[in-house]
Amino acid sequence: MHRGTQEGAMASRLLHRLRHALAGDGPGEAAASPEAEQFPESSELEDDDAEGLSSRLSGTLSFTSDDEDEDEDDAEAGPDPLPLGDGTSGEDAERSPPPDGQRGSQLLARQLQDFWKKSRNTLTPQRLLFEVTSANVVKDPPSKYVLYTLAVIGPGPPDCQPAQISRRYSDFERLHRNLQRQFRGPMAAISFPRKRLRRNFTAETIARRSRAFEQFLGHLQAVPELRHAPDLQDFFVLPELRRAQSLTCTGLYREALALWATAWQLQAQLGTPSGPDRPLLTLAGLAVCHQELEDPGEARACCEKALQLLGDKSLHPLLAPFLEAHVRLSWRLGLDKRQSEARLQALQEAGLTPTPPPSLKELLIKEVLD
Repeated sequence: MHRGTQEGAMASRLLHRLRHALAGDGPGEAAASPEAEQFPESSELEDDDAEGLSSRLSGTLSFTSDDEDEDEDDAEAGPDPLPLGDGTSGEDAERSPPPDGQRGSQLLARQLQDFWKKSRNTLTPQRLLFEVTSANVVKDPPSKYVLYTLAVIGPGPPDCQPAQISRRYSDFERLHRNLQRQFRGPMAAISFPRKRLRRNFTAETIARRSRAFEQFLGHLQAVPELRHAPDLQDFFVLPELRRAQSLTCTGLYREALALWATAWQLQAQLGTPSGPDRPLLTLAGLAVCHQELEDPGEARACCEKALQLLGDKSLHPLLAPFLEAHVRLSWRLGLDKRQSEARLQALQEAGLTPTPPPSLKELLIKEVLD
């Protein structure tokens, strides 16, 4: 399928869903009923929908050509998170075409921003939109599974591309299971695509699951109690943070930087902190990677954002490392460092931090993300 056709189709689908989520752009349009607002459509797709969905996603999905009868690896949900990046780096991964081009993404983002601006004065909550942009069949002997790439669309600058994450069926299933245990009432009306013992890698199954995952996440976002659940925050952010931390500790700063940036963008879009210190840890990771990649200006900007978040929390273990990094980077750039220097000295004189304080990289290595 031609790239321009793909971009137009993706934009059309997302704009249609956004119109539905906003329940009308103008004052003359009737608002949707509470039931329709909460659950606009079912996550369980009928068999006769498969052909249409397969066509809708045929330009972005890749899948095996034969109908294998083996059990899909991701049907067995395990406790370990998906090691992002490694799972698809080998020759066995059947890759789909790359995501939409920059020009199409910018056009789509501008259109979405127009709708969000129109919705600011309405009572309708501004929700995220989700789009499975590709699905790769990954062979990792002896297992085999489908890796779904999910675009998360939310408010932001017009030139900001959607954040993208990769998850497999077991990740979605683990989220569904955990939320069911904690929120039986709200979760009772939310459907989830069933497991299959056969034909997990056909175009029809992949297409139906892709659509069902989009709707599943959309339904969760529609319920405030679920939208702010820690498990949902973990689903979006925690795998990227763990992978970014691992890459940073092993010196792969450029690869880590992309994951730290994605995690930061997702946390901003979700709106609710995914953990008490995760935004600060994300900024620490960004600062370390920018510094190691010889971009002191960006590293200093990350430190300033972190210091704003920390405020007057003098006992926070990350305060002194951020102050020390800010002083050092300011000196390197020839910028004013007196305020941070005085604040760091006060902490040291009060015995609240050692001299010199631990570096941001040292804290990242020691931090356990859970």
